[in-house]
Amino acid sequence: MKDRKDLARGWIRKAESDLADARRTVASEGPYDTACFHCQQAAEKYLKAFLAYHERPIPRTHDLEELARLCSAIDKTLVWENLDLEQLTDYAVAARYDDEFWPEQDVAADAVRQVERLREAILERLRL
Repeated sequence: MKDRKDLARGWIRKAESDLADARRTVASEGPYDTACFHCQQAAEKYLKAFLAYHERPIPRTHDLEELARLCSAIDKTLVWENLDLEQLTDYAVAARYDDEFWPEQDVAADAVRQVERLREAILERLRL
């Protein structure tokens, strides 16, 4: 049976996959909407990894602000002020359903940078 560290590692592995795909797409000629989508997915999975590590329920939501609130309730030192979690959350839907959502490379690159900051904050707090 998987313990909390195994569950957290599983979420992180999936998050790393999404982030790697977003980085590759940003470094290419696009399409950048998919990079934004994978950034949202990576951020969601890093936050869920933190919850799993702390043996908290994992809500079935894509709302990064809600997930961040749950994580901050566990660790008050987690600060999200330098991240636009609302915008990252929007990428979960916009990339799939908004036929006018075609971001430029700089928008996707910013999303990658935001997820990298979130990743760093989460991973430095987990002892895996």
